[in-house]
Amino acid sequence: MGVQRLVAALMTALLAGCGTATAAVEGPAPPAQHAPARLHPVGVRTLTIDPTGPRPLPVTLWYPTEAGRVAPGRFPVVVYSHGLRSLPGLHAGLTTRWAAAGFVVAAPTYPRTNLRARHFTRADVRNQPADGWRLIRHLVRLDARTGDPLAGHLDVGRVAAAGHSAGGFTTAGMFTSGRSARLRSGIVIAGGGLAGAFAGPAAPLLFVHGTADPVVPLAVGRAAYQRATDPKAFLSVLGQGHGEYLTPGRPGFDQVLATTTDFLRWTLYDDPDAARRIRADAARPGVTALDDRLPD
Repeated sequence: MGVQRLVAALMTALLAGCGTATAAVEGPAPPAQHAPARLHPVGVRTLTIDPTGPRPLPVTLWYPTEAGRVAPGRFPVVVYSHGLRSLPGLHAGLTTRWAAAGFVVAAPTYPRTNLRARHFTRADVRNQPADGWRLIRHLVRLDARTGDPLAGHLDVGRVAAAGHSAGGFTTAGMFTSGRSARLRSGIVIAGGGLAGAFAGPAAPLLFVHGTADPVVPLAVGRAAYQRATDPKAFLSVLGQGHGEYLTPGRPGFDQVLATTTDFLRWTLYDDPDAARRIRADAARPGVTALDDRLPD
């Protein structure tokens, strides 16, 4: 089956419904630390959640370092979801740069949609939002685990979800009613909405989409944007397809990186200067354009 037909079938299945992925609402998160003023070297680590269970979940973690170890401080978390027949490492051009800017990026390898899945099934995307929440719960425990190098460095009260293609649908599916207050913002790249998405308390959402996307049409991303509540923004990558702009050096990459990084700094570090930069980050005539309902 071709990629376009495969994704079209995926969207039909996902819009029909998906499993519930909710969690208890916690109290307010403590005040955020200041966003780092400089880029950090990046470390990488892998682990597997529930390795003997029915849905083992390998996870790649990228995190800021200093002098060969985790950098001092607590860093907000970004859960990054890959698309169909992909892997976390194929998105490292973007995710490692987020980590360098002061985030811990946790990227699961979904059991039935990754590039090496033994039993690939696109319909399993509807189960992936629950996997994302399972990862968040694991990171909460990891942050409190005595002796773990990341213990005390994960700001698990400040989490964003992001993802590309089917991972964008997965991201949307994490924004359901009754969700944990830990999840503060989302970035949907070349994706769309799931049944039940964009419900519950409003959270800032950023959509990124190539205007010539042949796999997930621009209209699908725009429809999801219209369903989402404010504050929200839609970054169009002009003339681009399904994700070339996620590769360093390709047209639009610099604007996507700057816009998404400042969006994360604003929503996870409460950085007002980053919020004010978002429109300028996205302003590249002939390359990108931004529609937004963001605060002035």
